[in-house]
Amino acid sequence: MAHFYLDESLIAPATVGETVALRGQDARHAVTVARLRTGERVALGDGAGLVVEGEVVRSDPAEVLLRAESIVREPVPSPRLVLVQALAKGDRDELAVQAATELGVDGVQPWQAARSVSRWEGAKAEKGRARWQTIVREASKQAVRAHVPPVAPVVGTAALARRLGEPGEPGASTLALVLDPLGDAALAALDRSALIGEGADDVTEILLVVGPEGGIAPEELAALEAAGARRVRLGATVLRTSTAGPAAIAVLSAALGRW
Repeated sequence: MAHFYLDESLIAPATVGETVALRGQDARHAVTVARLRTGERVALGDGAGLVVEGEVVRSDPAEVLLRAESIVREPVPSPRLVLVQALAKGDRDELAVQAATELGVDGVQPWQAARSVSRWEGAKAEKGRARWQTIVREASKQAVRAHVPPVAPVVGTAALARRLGEPGEPGASTLALVLDPLGDAALAALDRSALIGEGADDVTEILLVVGPEGGIAPEELAALEAAGARRVRLGATVLRTSTAGPAAIAVLSAALGRW
């Protein structure tokens, strides 16, 4: 697939052979920057599972028209993988979010940890969330992903612990895994049954908690464990906050059969 573009307002054609329009910023970029021309094959997505692939029949900065040759709606993966990424200095947290998106994460939760050097306060909180959402969107396009992971508003440790402790929908549950170099269990040792459960409640969401460059404070570890989180380690080495989450997502993707 040569090109993949996103338009959150994209409307699926009723049948193969009909045309579908790409508008907005991606249409302008496709024509003026990528030099998309009539006759080329591209795929368009709405970021919510819809992907339409076909041939360009009109190429204009205001509107790109595609004759649909295939129409696919991809379901949301289950269980969902959510990266709980602590805010970090520099661009280390952004690098983690970008790589995690390319590797298949289904949601991102910014976390204002006790040892986070970066602080999202006041208007900066929404600005930071919006920037991460832009990073996620661009990474989704690069990886040709049908679903663009949502970035939730930033939370502190108390709110994160409450989320872990709250009961979910009937027949569903959340598994929270905290990456800790001193964790007793190895993440790679957890098989599919250990991750999704075998009881009455199916695990529909796996939260992967990654601390800042200074690590997770002991009181935070205690609060998360009290809420039901498990401490797991990746290996013998200690990874940066920018690489720990993506590495763990790769391990989980293999264990869950996604890869």
